[in-house]
Amino acid sequence: MPNNIIIKNLDLCNYHQTWLKMRDFTLNRDTTTPDEIWLLEHDRVFTQGIAGKAEHVLNAKDIPVVQTDRGGQITYHGPGQLVCYILFDLRRLKIGVRNFVDLLEKATIQLLAEYGIQANTKKNAPGVYVLHKKICSVGLRIRRGCSYHGIALNVNNDLEPFTRINPCGFNDLSMTKVNDFASVTLDEIGKKFCRKFIELL
Repeated sequence: MPNNIIIKNLDLCNYHQTWLKMRDFTLNRDTTTPDEIWLLEHDRVFTQGIAGKAEHVLNAKDIPVVQTDRGGQITYHGPGQLVCYILFDLRRLKIGVRNFVDLLEKATIQLLAEYGIQANTKKNAPGVYVLHKKICSVGLRIRRGCSYHGIALNVNNDLEPFTRINPCGFNDLSMTKVNDFASVTLDEIGKKFCRKFIELL
């Protein structure tokens, strides 16, 4: 199990500023830098991954679209959604990217099971799903063997903005959230996710 993981609760954050901080942290860390998990919410924003296609933004209206450097297509962040940024040295952990993503998804599935929510993954569509609807998105960037970005778990956020895009590049994908099934707080579920993920590592 990894030691000295620093968990930071950052509350509501501007996406672009937080992205730059993640990138700078990753570029400036060395082999002794402790891994970190950042727990936060974002102001309303659409983020377009490096594979993103403009056609998947249907009608952004008043929500800004930010081009970012994570993998994947377009997604939405907003208040009430738990964002967990995972800033880990994968070389030090001796774990590959695919296995790392699998652990993120597995931790989320086990977390949701604690609330009586049966979730699963889908082949060729990263993330976690409940009743064929997506509840958690996964997107990472690996630089110098280290990860940043992470997961976005819909907890109690407004899902309407997802109708303005093709979430993750799928035009028939519906979204759901934890509080459609169980009443939880972001603080509670964030702490539980960290425990689950660290246990699996």
